[in-house]
Amino acid sequence: MASHPQPAPEFTLSPDDARLMTLRAQGFVGTEGRRGGVPGMLRRIGAVQLDTISVLARSHELVAYARLGAVPRARIERAYWQPRQATAFEYWSHAACILPIEEWPYYGFRRRALLARGMRWHEVPENVCQEVLVRLRAEGPLNATQLGGARGGGEWWDWSATKIAAEWLLDTGQVICARRTGWRRVYDLPERVLPAGLLDAEPPDGECVTHLAAVAARALGVVTRADLADYQRLRWGGTGQLKDGDAITPGDAAAAAGLIPVEIAGSRHDPAVQAWADPSALAEHQSGTVRGRHRVTLLSPFDSLIWDRKRTLRMFGFEHSLEAYVPRAKRVHGYFTMPLLAKGRLLGRVDPARSGRTLVARKLSLDKASATEPMARALAEAAAWVGCDNVELGQVTPATLEPRLRKALSDLA
Repeated sequence: MASHPQPAPEFTLSPDDARLMTLRAQGFVGTEGRRGGVPGMLRRIGAVQLDTISVLARSHELVAYARLGAVPRARIERAYWQPRQATAFEYWSHAACILPIEEWPYYGFRRRALLARGMRWHEVPENVCQEVLVRLRAEGPLNATQLGGARGGGEWWDWSATKIAAEWLLDTGQVICARRTGWRRVYDLPERVLPAGLLDAEPPDGECVTHLAAVAARALGVVTRADLADYQRLRWGGTGQLKDGDAITPGDAAAAAGLIPVEIAGSRHDPAVQAWADPSALAEHQSGTVRGRHRVTLLSPFDSLIWDRKRTLRMFGFEHSLEAYVPRAKRVHGYFTMPLLAKGRLLGRVDPARSGRTLVARKLSLDKASATEPMARALAEAAAWVGCDNVELGQVTPATLEPRLRKALSDLA
């Protein structure tokens, strides 16, 4: 595919325009983001990241809650991993993610690249791969424990040969995970899970990347080159993920996907940014007809709105990082810090925990006094959602806002 420079922008957006378009696309403004429940949300944002950490709830549950409100956690789980007919599967996107089932063919470029490389993290025991496939064909869907165990007997990261084989088969598309039980992946054969039209589809690498660029643009409303690369962790130019000879640049992908070149205006301190807009998001924004309240909620640190730290800083002026793997003494904001989204801005953060039926805000910071009422509301709603009937405040910064925050919580009780 011939590579061309990015054409001149057709429109100029202010930073506030770009931020609002992203909030709409991510489902945080108005009622559109709640249509279709969890499956509709997943299709709109394209990917929901998985993580083992569970504080108030696991991250994939928090992502749905942030957009849809107090949907029961069990219903969220059933919506992701429907027992009868799969509507989603797990694979490597931004990280390990839940993806809409119809996206299966478009991750073929990554499956092919991994197969050509021959391994991801571990040497793959080919004889064990065959044993796993034989077991799955004969016995039906199985998790790693049922296949023989996930641990290799060493440290916690020491996978057994069976686990290595099962994950390699997942990497290369020879097995699929469309369901979990007790947080364990259930491995199955694609031909038992996927409709024939998806199972047989093998779009070339360029088509895969073009499609995923369109998914990223739809999910974010407006995207820079870095956004296109980060959303599904695409590596441009054939390095590691695209086969040699099938290289495609961000501009190629954006043009092929029908994205509209735009410029996000700069400020006194920041230069203008070249970007692309999703056509529907841009038309919706320019129409001025979209109305609706901004969602007030706490965000998982793995939420797709904020999982790119540089974009979060550029768009919201908010520095955010996950400190779960930082030694306790070196943490600034806490173990699982959840930013507060209110009025289309990130206005504070809290490190929550649960103690019985109490939600404990171990560390909490607010950017301004007007954030106290939204924070109180977000804490109270999150507490009720996870079955807590009380909120306990720990360290509040600045301390002068603690009385106001306590009063706001009391008023909601």
